[in-house]
Amino acid sequence: MRLYKIKKSKIDKNGLYASCNIKKGTKIIEYKGKIISVKKSAEDPKFDNGKAIYLFNLNKRFDLDGDFKFNTARLINHSCEPNCEVTGSGLKIWVYAIKDIQKNEELSYDYGFSFDKDYKQFPCKCKSKKCVGYIVREGSRWRIKN
Repeated sequence: MRLYKIKKSKIDKNGLYASCNIKKGTKIIEYKGKIISVKKSAEDPKFDNGKAIYLFNLNKRFDLDGDFKFNTARLINHSCEPNCEVTGSGLKIWVYAIKDIQKNEELSYDYGFSFDKDYKQFPCKCKSKKCVGYIVREGSRWRIKN
């Protein structure tokens, strides 16, 4: 049984929602895509900040391009008060519950864009009580932008 379903999001277009109650620590979905070199992601106009980007930095040599329809996890929206976390293992990325999630609750995680001069290009739409207004987190490990 899938732990998620696609529904219209209150945050941004579509999102993933819990199809049942999910316990803290549960592995929910793999973030899938194509492994590419860091050099390719730096040079390819596909990864220009002017549009939606689904890119994770895996290590010093490789990134994961998640901009594919088969990557359902790309629909998980950012929140400043997330209920999920993204964890990498080797060249795989998984989304886990960081607290108990109720059925029909939207799944979210902190995209954690690095804080730089362009941070205002990424306004936050999460509307949580702890919203910081922009999708940034100092010292970010991930480079997902969507």
